[in-house]
Amino acid sequence: MASEYMSQNTMYGRLGRRRLMTGAAALSGAALAGCVGTGDPDDDDSDDTDSDEMADEIEAWGWDVAARSLELTAEEYEAEHDATINVEEHGQDAMKEDLRSRLTGGSGAPDVAMLELIDGPAEIGTGAVQDITDRVDEAGIEADFVDGAWASLVEDDSIYALPWDIGPTAVFYRRDIYDEHGLDADEIETWDDFQEQGEQLPDDIYMFNIPENDLDGVWRYQFRQLGNQPFTDDGEVNIHNDDSVMIAETLKELYDAGLASTYDGWSTEWFNGYGEGEIASLPSAAWMEGTLRDELPDTAGNWGVYRIPAHEEGGPRASNWGGSSLMIPSQIESAEQNRAFDYVKWSLATDEMQLLMYDEYGLFPALETTYDHDDVFDEELDFYDGQAARRLFADVAEEMPEYEYSVDTPYVSDAINNEFLRMLRDDEDPEETVIAAAEYVADRTDRDLA
Repeated sequence: MASEYMSQNTMYGRLGRRRLMTGAAALSGAALAGCVGTGDPDDDDSDDTDSDEMADEIEAWGWDVAARSLELTAEEYEAEHDATINVEEHGQDAMKEDLRSRLTGGSGAPDVAMLELIDGPAEIGTGAVQDITDRVDEAGIEADFVDGAWASLVEDDSIYALPWDIGPTAVFYRRDIYDEHGLDADEIETWDDFQEQGEQLPDDIYMFNIPENDLDGVWRYQFRQLGNQPFTDDGEVNIHNDDSVMIAETLKELYDAGLASTYDGWSTEWFNGYGEGEIASLPSAAWMEGTLRDELPDTAGNWGVYRIPAHEEGGPRASNWGGSSLMIPSQIESAEQNRAFDYVKWSLATDEMQLLMYDEYGLFPALETTYDHDDVFDEELDFYDGQAARRLFADVAEEMPEYEYSVDTPYVSDAINNEFLRMLRDDEDPEETVIAAAEYVADRTDRDLA
């Protein structure tokens, strides 16, 4: 899935597959061949490990729109290669559990599987994921992806998966509500500005929503925005630093000012709040673009996008929320590994395949070279009142800081979500809140506090 709590249905197909594939002719045949290759055993540029042999058939696993995106690239791959790619769609939780069991057991895993960036370290650390460093180096594709997408896929300078999609952040807002009540998105640079603008709204309209089921996600994108890591280089817990206190103070101040609803993200009440104009702003990520189109079609033309506010004037306004990759289990045979990497490279390291998946299902490419396609990223979108929203996301993607997930990330998520919820509901002190969260993580992970 593209995000840590992505919508279950983000298909919107703005350009349509036929138009995109026709437009791909702009990529010359020679350039495409040089980037992808045929991937068949007789080709000079096919990847190999122990031999040049490639399996005739492989299996790939994914969930929801990610699986359907793989079906798109599999169809195109099969049209150009003498091979069969069998894509299986699973439920997210069921797939994660089944895949982890098969990786741990050493047999039965698919040849290709999606892996959320947040889960990368937990799976890579088991030794069950194939080291693809030599393949990536030989293909010369590492520099084609945004720097901020690699952190959770690399361990000890070795690469274990290719980045797929990412979630560069922004604030989606209802233009009609802003205009009706005199709010000006161009005047919002900091969270103080955000609050000042929001205070112009009547009491029955919230400026934004703080999802009580994803407070850790809200905290994480801002913590990352400020260039932080949850653990120091020495392994000490760092989620209670001054920036974390500032984030907690900001959220509590906005909450105490009555500017935030607290609907669970992706709930019916949450969608209704935006559709009916009860909530004016939605801090989120690029993948929300397709979700809004699909879930709230009656609001077309009433939306706009601006960068997330800085915490201080002149501060950074770029971050990331969510993302996924494709990996190859180390248990599979070399012929399957060769075919699997060729297909993964085809799907994720070529502009036309990444843009095909983005167009059909809203998976924002981690492949930075796609951002040069002005016809896609500079298009004025009717849903956003003519704004070229995708260019804003591309600009944010190139600026977003790296962030280190780890096997202890779930403890951080639990601690932040629980303590921040207590802070909002019970009027707890923000500094005491982040210290309590840090102490919880330190206790569960046997780490020291920074």
